[in-house]
Amino acid sequence: MITFEDFNVSKQLTNAISDLNFIQPTPIQVESFPVILSGSDMVGIAQTGTGKTLAYMLPLLHELKFSKQTNPRILILVPTRELVLQVVSQTELFSKYQNVRVLGVYGGVNINSQKQQIVEGTDILVATPGRLYDLAISGVLQLKSINKLVIDEVDVMLDLGFRFQLTNIFDLLPSRRQNIMFSATMTDEIEALIDDFFIVPAKVSIAVSGTPLENIEQVCYKVANFYTKINLLKHLLNNAEEYNKVLIFVSDKKSADLTFELLDQEFPGEICVIHSNKTQNYRIRSIEQFNQGKNRVIVATDVMARGLDLDNISHVINIDTPRFPENYMHRIGRTGRATQFGKSILFYTAKEEPFKTSIEDLMNFQIPICNLPSDVIISSELTVDERPKNIEINSNKNKTEYVSKAFHEKSDKNKKTNQGPSYRRELAKKYKKPKTRGDKNFNKNLKKK
Repeated sequence: MITFEDFNVSKQLTNAISDLNFIQPTPIQVESFPVILSGSDMVGIAQTGTGKTLAYMLPLLHELKFSKQTNPRILILVPTRELVLQVVSQTELFSKYQNVRVLGVYGGVNINSQKQQIVEGTDILVATPGRLYDLAISGVLQLKSINKLVIDEVDVMLDLGFRFQLTNIFDLLPSRRQNIMFSATMTDEIEALIDDFFIVPAKVSIAVSGTPLENIEQVCYKVANFYTKINLLKHLLNNAEEYNKVLIFVSDKKSADLTFELLDQEFPGEICVIHSNKTQNYRIRSIEQFNQGKNRVIVATDVMARGLDLDNISHVINIDTPRFPENYMHRIGRTGRATQFGKSILFYTAKEEPFKTSIEDLMNFQIPICNLPSDVIISSELTVDERPKNIEINSNKNKTEYVSKAFHEKSDKNKKTNQGPSYRRELAKKYKKPKTRGDKNFNKNLKKK
């Protein structure tokens, strides 16, 4: 059995890991350590919750020497503000006995205060792409000393439309650097990014997205519509002892707010919600209240699926079935972490059944179907998206012109149009129109003829 002692890292790092009660490294940590330490570019494919942060921070901190310079030497890019805070917090724990300065920057807060922190100096900079680019082009942040670049959750970054900022950031970085990338999935867009900016990267693949997690029990319910899903959800949440810490995923912000509103009526003070439209303080407070047990249910969107640091999730409930099967794996990966067991519940309608089939094909696993409890009311109410689209028969496209019986032709005098003064018409007949405006010799040549 491999332990952290086998890595032969510095005593400071060994003590910090010991304080965290980490004994046996995860597979991604074992595979990544020698590759990153060698200085080669690396692409790691691993599920959320497999210890990716320590997988790249352990070799980076092992090599990082003390320096008084102000410019950062290690740059870590992550997609969300929550993930910035999480990586900064974990890095501070790992470097507890080292003299290492760690700074996190992200959008949604005053950029001037972050500029001041950058001027004071840092060794490791953790940032979202948008805010990092703003700081770099302002001239305050100098990236010339970056020799290690880590891009975490790159698939989420590309989903959020950060490709433009990423390519611009690459142009600002020194050409001689080590590139380290982590993703839960591999797509054509990620492959293109690797081909453009990485130099023969080593690939480390652990617990690929299509592999079902053995410590997560999965079941699903076929449900008529959204409001019936809410009725089923209320039925399940009534068992507070079993459903003691529940993470609910929905497809978009509108559905998240509606789900929160309907559940809060039934379970006041027990529900919280986070999505990208919520303020930073609100989102942080919601996560803290959930982790502290003040709220037992949190509603979130897919964008937040890989940016949450939540512990001891008893159930992940999917209100909708994700269109992309990889997103399902990211969702259920929030429970059953490490050696713990968790449960995942999927709600799907007839329209969403093909998405469920795609998920099962990816996992090579049939999700057991449960019967709808008899006391769950099947609602006839439909959301705006579920309502049938009415085709207007009398729309403008289908209307034919109707001519009134009172219609009559215009009289000759009313058919006349304004042609301007008569002398202009006569001049136009005589001299014609010049080939180009300003051709002064054209009319003279006509007169000579």
